[in-house]
Amino acid sequence: MPRLTLEQERERMEKMWQFERQYSDCQYICGIDEVGRGPFAGPVVACAVILPKDLDILYVNDSKKVTPKRRELLYDEIMEKAVAVGLGYATSARIDEINILQATYEAMREAIGQLNPRPDLLLNDAVTIPEVDIKQVPIIKGDAKSVSIAAASIVAKVTRDRLMVEYDEVFPGYDFAGNKGYGTAAHIEGLKKLGPCPIHRRSFIHNYI
Repeated sequence: MPRLTLEQERERMEKMWQFERQYSDCQYICGIDEVGRGPFAGPVVACAVILPKDLDILYVNDSKKVTPKRRELLYDEIMEKAVAVGLGYATSARIDEINILQATYEAMREAIGQLNPRPDLLLNDAVTIPEVDIKQVPIIKGDAKSVSIAAASIVAKVTRDRLMVEYDEVFPGYDFAGNKGYGTAAHIEGLKKLGPCPIHRRSFIHNYI
């Protein structure tokens, strides 16, 4: 993908504010996203972010489209400038207990519950979260269309990636630092050799052990 000029990047970011501007009558608009629904190991991490309406920020995008180095820089900028940031976690054991979708909703509710001030609108990446009494707007591929959702995806991704690097030191042999818990060849090889560790999702790995 060719690099955008600064002018093109500003035009792209202008479009990323479309939903925030559409609902500009709301005072605190929160973007929500999660990371880690697909891995064999580790938690799901959800993030809820309220950005200032006048924030001048560039390069915010779906976390999968941002380089690791850029993600780290944006993480610092978002954490510094956001009105509020909330994080929620669902452990591998909880995922096995109630299934990945319900665990994701739980993590999202936890993230929302940490926000101060309380948001009056939620922009969600594709889902409608049950048991939440705040107006929700689900947006398909929202992490590429809404600056607030994209910011949440970046904070969630950096938070979870850092956690998996730490887990790699506690549970060596699965290459968690490299694969972040996803089912790569090295991960599957480690599973077959060592068996599961405490952060593995048993409901995800039964074909490999």
